[in-house]
Amino acid sequence: MAHKRYLSLWFPRLRLESVTRKRDLDPAVPFVVTDTVHGAILVVDANPAAQVRGLRPGLPLADARALCPDVMSSACAPHQVARLLDSLRHWAGRLSPWVSADSDQSLVADLTGCTHLAGGEAALADQLVEDAVRLQITLRFGLADTLGAAWAVARYGGTQATPHRSGDAIDQEARATRSRAHKRSNWERGGPAPTPVLPADPLSGPCEPAPRILAPGETLSALASLPIACLRLTAQDMAPLQRLGLKTVGDLTALPRTSLTRRFGVQVMRRLDQASGAEPEPVSPAPPTARFATRLTLPEPVGLRKDLEAGLARLLPPLCTRLRAEGRGGRRFVFSAHRTDRSHQSIVATLARASTDAARIAPLIALQLDQIEAGFGIDMLRLEAVVSEPVTATQHSGHALAVDRAETHKASGQDTALETLINRLGARLKAEAVTRRAPADSHIPEKSAQVHTAAFSAPSPPWPRPPAPRPIQLFPPEPITPRDNARPPLAFTWRRRIHQRQCAKGPERIAPEWWLDTPDWRSGARDYWAVETAQGARLWIYEAHGADLSGGWFAHGCFA
Repeated sequence: MAHKRYLSLWFPRLRLESVTRKRDLDPAVPFVVTDTVHGAILVVDANPAAQVRGLRPGLPLADARALCPDVMSSACAPHQVARLLDSLRHWAGRLSPWVSADSDQSLVADLTGCTHLAGGEAALADQLVEDAVRLQITLRFGLADTLGAAWAVARYGGTQATPHRSGDAIDQEARATRSRAHKRSNWERGGPAPTPVLPADPLSGPCEPAPRILAPGETLSALASLPIACLRLTAQDMAPLQRLGLKTVGDLTALPRTSLTRRFGVQVMRRLDQASGAEPEPVSPAPPTARFATRLTLPEPVGLRKDLEAGLARLLPPLCTRLRAEGRGGRRFVFSAHRTDRSHQSIVATLARASTDAARIAPLIALQLDQIEAGFGIDMLRLEAVVSEPVTATQHSGHALAVDRAETHKASGQDTALETLINRLGARLKAEAVTRRAPADSHIPEKSAQVHTAAFSAPSPPWPRPPAPRPIQLFPPEPITPRDNARPPLAFTWRRRIHQRQCAKGPERIAPEWWLDTPDWRSGARDYWAVETAQGARLWIYEAHGADLSGGWFAHGCFA
């Protein structure tokens, strides 16, 4: 039986590189990635230029800007980090089929029986370094007999455990002092309790040269000089150990197991057993991503529209059957035509609701078949549901509930004319071009509505009734010139035309949101009037009460 070998891949700068890899940033400009922790915006990653200026993870963003006024920052995007880590997991799949995510910045792989495919462990390590340089990813790795040892070498390889102050070592204390140490509420003799040893900071510069590959059977001897933090212990577990002067794994293994378990708990010994191999810790690979696609290889190249329609008619039913068997419905479909010259062309069809009905999907793809150019001929067709969603059965409702849903314009679970219209418009104009509006919780006219993509949003609830009629069209405020001192003016000039007021309704005072700094509302509160002029214009005008040039009369919209 092959000896067990595990690989730990640690990407210490993954949060930073998920933001900067696709940006053309000047390396000389300080750049940090921030995240919100307990309501405070903290730096979680920094590039080398920012490190030189003293910016480190854990520093508040306000302090970072005080230290470096020209620093650039970007909020951490967890979905981008997860997407990049998933791509790296697929990349690591070339080394072993047993790869899974260990955390949000690391991967683990079971390399048992796989290293010979790369020419040995040394050649595999060289390949990892070359791929990391090519992918522009910071990588630290460890290869050992156990998963815990590989994890320790990847993060603490080359790190030496040193006492935080004189007198930390357990052999420097008297026997009576050691016997009473656990009864103290605080470590008094040398000041506060020592802080746990952290991994070698990959952002502070290159680490000390250390072997990243542990030979089989040398796990405990290699871990003996590493700090106890390499055992994946929490800060609460490490604090009492370091108060007694236990700095390295060797110090821990030299003590009786019974006393350690009774005093520090089972978790410390469990982590030690996992690192040494006494307790197994297998790697469970991540489940493969479900892909729903069908392909049709043609015996002879085709190029007519009726041939594409016939191929689509053969591809769509089995794809819908697979989706239905998995309890999912397709939301976005990609139909690709591969030509004989190894080029291909694709069309996309997006549905307003996930479906497995071939009769509903086929017309949306058929609307765009004219966009495909056959060239020298098409020899393969492929249809894939790139976006799918779980589809559950809908509880049938009675007559009263169905009438209520129809009155409130809610979907009843069946295909509706509105969804069909959205699908057909999306096939013609692209799904992002078809939008719908939803009410927003704001009394500011410009913020009273939100724009959503119609295919990916539900019908909005009933709109709240405004305190006064709102115009059918809003435009950026345009200045008007009053010709008298009336409120609102009896005559004014707007768009180089003189308007005579016939009737007016108002005023309605709208104040700005004091908790937000909106440049357009720095003039303060506004008094809105609905004005109808003799020239036929029905305008929504307001008077801004600003003390500077931002005050005066403006037109903000028009009624039907």
